[in-house]
Amino acid sequence: MNRKTLLALLIVPFAATSALAVPAPAFLKSAAQGDQSEVTLGNLGAQRGASAGVRDYGRKLAADHGAHLTKVQGLAGRLHVRLPGGMKPDARAMYRRLQALRGGAFDRAFAQHMVMDHRTDIAAYQAQARSGDRDTAALARDTLPTLREHLRIAEGLSR
Repeated sequence: MNRKTLLALLIVPFAATSALAVPAPAFLKSAAQGDQSEVTLGNLGAQRGASAGVRDYGRKLAADHGAHLTKVQGLAGRLHVRLPGGMKPDARAMYRRLQALRGGAFDRAFAQHMVMDHRTDIAAYQAQARSGDRDTAALARDTLPTLREHLRIAEGLSR
């Protein structure tokens, strides 16, 4: 078996499972931590960005994800789901990395992370919108336009 075939056999099952909806509690917990991560990273971008575009984008991330977190918290309360606090581990690691950067290096790393992060989020929200329970599917559908806008902006900043 050649290396490409072996790699495809390993990647395809992982890619397929990563695009499945998850139970409501798991989705809400991940969404809350994602929002908390984006608010924290957005605030860092607003403070440390070298360009006005990155600073503006950071403020937008913090505002939009802060508003989304309120929606997630409301739905979690109605469904009796206890949400975790704090950032996702990968976002916490990125925060530490970004704190060490300045100027254009900060802007590039920040924008590149946001491209990758929002692509991942969009895939998860699309899966939840398609096949999640009624409440989280509706939340995911309502959130996708904002996530797509964030991705579009981040892609523009990373060029």
